[in-house]
Amino acid sequence: MENQETLPEGPGAHPQFICASFNQDTTSLSVGTKTGYRLFSVTTVDKLDCIHEGVECPDVYIVERLFSSSLVVVVSLSLPRRMNVYHFKKGTEICNYSYSNNILSVKLNRQRLVVCLEESIYIHNIRDMKLLKTLLNTPVNPTGLCALSVNHGNSFLAYPGSATIGEITLYDANNLSTVTLIQAHDSPLAALTFNASGTKLASASEKGTVIRVFSVPEGQKLFEFRRGMKRYVSISSLAFSADAQFLCASSNTETVHIFKLEQHSPSQDEESPTWSAYVGKMFTAASTYLPTHVSDMMHQDRAFATVRLNMFGLKNICALTTIQKLPRLLVASSEGFLYIYNVDPQDGGECVLVQKHRLFDSGEEQEEEKEEENQEDGPQQQPAGQSYAATVALPSTPPSSTTLMGYSEDGGAQRGEVIPEHEFAEGPVCLDDENEFPPVGNLSN
Repeated sequence: MENQETLPEGPGAHPQFICASFNQDTTSLSVGTKTGYRLFSVTTVDKLDCIHEGVECPDVYIVERLFSSSLVVVVSLSLPRRMNVYHFKKGTEICNYSYSNNILSVKLNRQRLVVCLEESIYIHNIRDMKLLKTLLNTPVNPTGLCALSVNHGNSFLAYPGSATIGEITLYDANNLSTVTLIQAHDSPLAALTFNASGTKLASASEKGTVIRVFSVPEGQKLFEFRRGMKRYVSISSLAFSADAQFLCASSNTETVHIFKLEQHSPSQDEESPTWSAYVGKMFTAASTYLPTHVSDMMHQDRAFATVRLNMFGLKNICALTTIQKLPRLLVASSEGFLYIYNVDPQDGGECVLVQKHRLFDSGEEQEEEKEEENQEDGPQQQPAGQSYAATVALPSTPPSSTTLMGYSEDGGAQRGEVIPEHEFAEGPVCLDDENEFPPVGNLSN
């Protein structure tokens, strides 16, 4: 599943590292760096191949690859309002679009390309990059939180429906219409993700204690998991396994949780008359007399498996995938490593680390340290790789003279709105080489 996170600098973070994302089927890892971006293949455990290194623009804070194709979308801190679309195998730029404000996130599937700004969302047809719809005046979304189903057959889009509570707007990006609103959490949303078939949607709030899974498109709650009770955390990523039987969640703590999506039937409890089953029934019966928030906690499932990372306070992204026929958990960290863990799908428990890959050579770290020493010895200068938070905080500049004024969500004139400035390559977007894509099959729920 696609999962992307801007990983800010901090103690322990690699000096070259800016962001990371897995592609839609978790066969590739994209890393944004101060010098450009890198694409890695994650189809084997023992070897991490860098299949491409792009240097078209520095300070890349968004990089998204479309499955295993040659299409990659890049946004740089130097031009945070412009999205560049490249065919990296040919070394050519397909097109670029400029928007009225900083780009906060980009999501892709084989049908749609979605660009999220703080108060608007742009939906493009990925085959010709035509702008199909603009969702204007969306609730303030400072992190650009949104999720797009990787199943292009439905292309559901989820984004915050409120800036103050955890309401989810479910939108049909194929038919360009709102499907439903989901009241997911009391606090504002922090993370969203779809399963591979687009039939389930997982969410977490800024508190980070409870993760919920809803049916799509109905919006009915299917599962509720408790990540923890002692402290609030910042959930940095959520990801389903390909079969939607498991869901992983990583945060700014040292623990990654894996939850199992299974319904507990009454018949199973009756068939296992154990002491734990008896106590469970007693708690269930007692919960009907307790306050609602206490009763909810007693019905929430705990983690099926966990990973204890050797870091704390560093953001990371996680993904569940199958590599060499075994289930694995992947964790890419801002310290510049990719960790691969084995997951026991039957018994769960503590996952076992089987491989740790460097995303940067040790020589690059030494060069970075030398540059920092030279900067300290010389006059104080504005760093070239300004942090993403600092860039977003810059005052908004008026549109350039080449930007066309007058744009509404239906393509007509509307005062005060901005149509994206764009520049196409000589030909249309060429994605006809279908052998670059993995086979499209019928995905089960």
